[in-house]
Amino acid sequence: MRFLLMTAVALLAMTGCDSTKPEPASINQQAALTGQLPYNPLAWKVVTSWTNKHDATMSTLYGNDAAVAYARSTAGTAYPAGSILGLVTWAERDDPHWFGGKIPSTPQSVEFVRVGETGQPEYRLYRGSPLAHTDAGADAPNRIAYITTQRAAVMP
Repeated sequence: MRFLLMTAVALLAMTGCDSTKPEPASINQQAALTGQLPYNPLAWKVVTSWTNKHDATMSTLYGNDAAVAYARSTAGTAYPAGSILGLVTWAERDDPHWFGGKIPSTPQSVEFVRVGETGQPEYRLYRGSPLAHTDAGADAPNRIAYITTQRAAVMP
C-alpha cells in the first residue's frame, strides 16, 4: 500500500509539471522588419518614441550617429549632412507576457529622411509586407517636417 501511494505521488508530481500549452516566444518575431530596406534602423540609436491610441500604433524614431548627436544637442531641425533618421511604425498588440501591456505587432511603415551633402533632406517611404518602396507623392515635404521636428527623448 505504501509503495502504491508513493508511486501515485511521484506520477502526479511528474505529470503536474508537464505543460501542453507552449510558452510564447520571448523574441517578438512579428515586429521584425522584412523587405528591401536601404538601412536597418533597428541597429541605430533611439531618438524618441510614441504611441497613437486612435490608430493603435506605436512608433520609434531611430537615428544614425550623426542624427542622434544632433538631436540630443540642439532643438533645431537642420540636421547636418550625412544624418539619417528612420521612423518605424508598428501596429500594436497585447503583450502575452505582461497583462495590460502593449508591444509592437506587424510593421506598418518605415520612413527614412536622409540629409545629403547639399543639406537637402531626401524622403523614402516603405510599406506593406514585406516592406517595399512606395511613392510618398506630395506628402513627402510634410513627412520630412514632421520627422525632423521630433525632439529627442530625455534619458537618464
